[in-house]
Amino acid sequence: METLELRSDRTDEDIEVVIRAVYRQILGNSYLMESERLSSAESLLRQGKLSVREFVRAIAQSELYREKFFHNNSQVRFIELNYKHFLGRAPEDESEIAYHVDLYNSQGYDAEIDSYIDSVEYQQNFGENIVPNYRGFTSQVGQKNVGYSRIFQLYRGPASSDISSGYKQGRLTWELAKNVASPIHAASSSALAGTTGGNRGDIYRLRVMQAASSKTATIRRMTTEILVPFEQLSSKLQQLNRKGNKVMSITLA
Repeated sequence: METLELRSDRTDEDIEVVIRAVYRQILGNSYLMESERLSSAESLLRQGKLSVREFVRAIAQSELYREKFFHNNSQVRFIELNYKHFLGRAPEDESEIAYHVDLYNSQGYDAEIDSYIDSVEYQQNFGENIVPNYRGFTSQVGQKNVGYSRIFQLYRGPASSDISSGYKQGRLTWELAKNVASPIHAASSSALAGTTGGNRGDIYRLRVMQAASSKTATIRRMTTEILVPFEQLSSKLQQLNRKGNKVMSITLA
């Protein structure tokens, strides 16, 4: 996924691109009317008085975000979307859902939002001025392999929005409760270029960056492609991760 950073030498055009990207990410690609825009927060960002991270927080704590995702969804669905919008991934297990349910019940809405934006995970991946983006499609240190199939359940392609999807209950409730991998179902738009399903008999093409060899002083990381049947996809991803390889993309062959 594209990484956008608001740099110190930014132009007015750069700022507008970042503002649009933040709205698109945090609002789940839903339609935004001109009257709904947070003009005060945008102005502070343009003046350099707000970082991208604080602009994200302003949107997330606004009534706009509450109306789109909090009031109309179950608590579990709201938490799923928070993980997707702010951390770029899906919740990996039941304990993550339970933590945020307890946090909201004990400390309220703002604390729930802050827990993502102030997290070490957010800081390490996006810092102050990178627009949050979807990270669940590539392997990362500390990320469980089950995250690959989890994010497919929440991300249904760039043409869909989290408002129009029609889901009010949690998409991952059953899998998280049972601690099993999520199935990859067909989507109306590909989640990754060319990825449209997850059925027995499907063959996936994995683009893999191999780990640097410890036998040479030269740091050289080669990118290769391998074909994997659907039935072996989970085990192959685990194997690649153990070897230190990085999966760049997963598409249908």
